[in-house]
Amino acid sequence: MAIQMQKTLRTSASIQGTSLHTGQPVKLTIKPAEVNTGLKFRRIDLPDKPFIDASAANVQTVERATTLAEGSVNVHTVEHILSALTGMGVDNAIIEMDANEPPIGDGSAAPYVELIKKAGLEEQDAPCQVWEIREPLMVENKNGSMIVIMPDRKFRVSVTVSGPDGRVTQYFHSEITPETYENELSRARTFCFYEDIQPLLDKGLIQGGTLDNAIVIKGEQYICSGGLRYHNECARHKTMDLIGDLILNGRRILGHVIAVMPGHGINTTMAAKMQKSFESMLAMRPKPMQLPAGDAVLDTAEVLKLLPHRYPFLMVDRILGFEGDTKCIGQKNLSMNELFFQGHFPGHPVMPGVLQLEAMAQVASILMLRIPENMGKIGYFMSCDKVKWRKPVVPGDVLIIETELVKMRGAIGVANGRCLVNGEVTCEAELKFMVQDA
Repeated sequence: MAIQMQKTLRTSASIQGTSLHTGQPVKLTIKPAEVNTGLKFRRIDLPDKPFIDASAANVQTVERATTLAEGSVNVHTVEHILSALTGMGVDNAIIEMDANEPPIGDGSAAPYVELIKKAGLEEQDAPCQVWEIREPLMVENKNGSMIVIMPDRKFRVSVTVSGPDGRVTQYFHSEITPETYENELSRARTFCFYEDIQPLLDKGLIQGGTLDNAIVIKGEQYICSGGLRYHNECARHKTMDLIGDLILNGRRILGHVIAVMPGHGINTTMAAKMQKSFESMLAMRPKPMQLPAGDAVLDTAEVLKLLPHRYPFLMVDRILGFEGDTKCIGQKNLSMNELFFQGHFPGHPVMPGVLQLEAMAQVASILMLRIPENMGKIGYFMSCDKVKWRKPVVPGDVLIIETELVKMRGAIGVANGRCLVNGEVTCEAELKFMVQDA
């Protein structure tokens, strides 16, 4: 699977309108943000223009919408804008508002999708933080709602909704990509039941609600402007809300989300459980090894602490030394017992050239991990260029691996490498790497 890079907005873009619950006018502006910023709200109408992280830890209330708060500062009904940013692949953004609730638009995420397209996307020099779910996660409540996230190599969502007396029983399933989000989910509008309208108004909610931004279900009838956009528009809207709520866990996921009668309460409960589960997983990691700043030798045990590889794919036995901040020299002792010698020209065994490349990649990744901000991360081999094999490597040889870092931009680095036996070059190449969290 190709490594995805983080994305932000290419430029700022704004939208104005009326908020759903407060009924107040508001201007919302999405702005670019630095790598690893995540999604943040900013109340520019308040003194000091405070920020609020889009985090499950900041969920305050979930009645008919998701409200976030830090101290006395809050933002209401955040799910649509968060859903649109997540669905369209935006990792880092500042969401500025001059009131406490985003504009409702037509009740869907489509206006925000158009806003994101107007701003454009820009790839950043850091890998996307994607959590692959490896063990099932589940939450349920006394009302019969349930969310389960199963392991999957893609991000999929399956949602079933059911209203009072089974009046609205709908289902939606899809892999979520920017294309499917825009075409299959973004235009689905919010909905409510006719008998709930007055109680909501009595609570001071849906003050900006109209038939132009919501579907009203009265008996078996769907009342809305322009008719339904999908036969299962309610299930699609619930899916859209779910995506916006789940991103409050702090990172994208690979997994299959199966939701029965989801709502903001159970959605954000799952986001909080995801956040806690991820933090627990991080706590299990060994503390990163502190690489020496000056000349030093690293033995096999220390190499094993730095590299995720193990026999037979560990191609470095020890690090012989560093030269300044840009050069590293490693060593691999090659015995006849190496597995690749058993099948690679067994009558005249030689080390495969691609494994010499891998040896250079592993030494170069150690060099990149020496940079303080990369400590505790993992180096991934992205590409190679100008590769030349000059001499076979055979059993009994001691392979010396030299790498020199020639460029480092963000999480991406370029190094020159070469392998030598008895002072003679056996292989050389230009290597490209990426470092990301383990």
